[in-house]
Amino acid sequence: MIIENNSVVSVNYTLTEKESGKQVEQTSKEHPFQFIFGIGGLLEDFENNLRGKKVGDKFDFFIEHSRGYGKRDEQHVVQIPVEAFHNEDGKFDHENVKVDVTLPMQDNEGNRLYGKVMEVNDEHVKMDFNHPLAGTDLHFTGEVLEIRPATVDELAHGHVHGEHGHHH
Repeated sequence: MIIENNSVVSVNYTLTEKESGKQVEQTSKEHPFQFIFGIGGLLEDFENNLRGKKVGDKFDFFIEHSRGYGKRDEQHVVQIPVEAFHNEDGKFDHENVKVDVTLPMQDNEGNRLYGKVMEVNDEHVKMDFNHPLAGTDLHFTGEVLEIRPATVDELAHGHVHGEHGHHH
């Protein structure tokens, strides 16, 4: 079987930053990355580089940041008044709001966003809402471990069920 649309694919991979070689993420054969191929949940170039491969095939490819998580946008770095981080008692949440911590937030329309705290002062909390890999060229190396047809339930739910997937 080859990787094609509506296949459940298991891969073991290492993701590094192309420029620095710094490791960003690594899976293992015991804990592979599993996904349904071709339903639009992944980077298009990630899937394009795996299409047609079979079990045991190795891969080694790059995704430029413009085709990955985009370039960093300084407009996504914002100053939020410290009052937004006060608890019910009106006190600043020093326990959770610290530099380098990523916090779940909501925009004005109620959409969930994640922002990394860059700086805290008496008036503002400076947060970066860029994707952590924005501006980074990606390098994926790995191996295809398993391919099987997705079940009707998996396709309906949009995610993998079973041994390494989601259980209901």
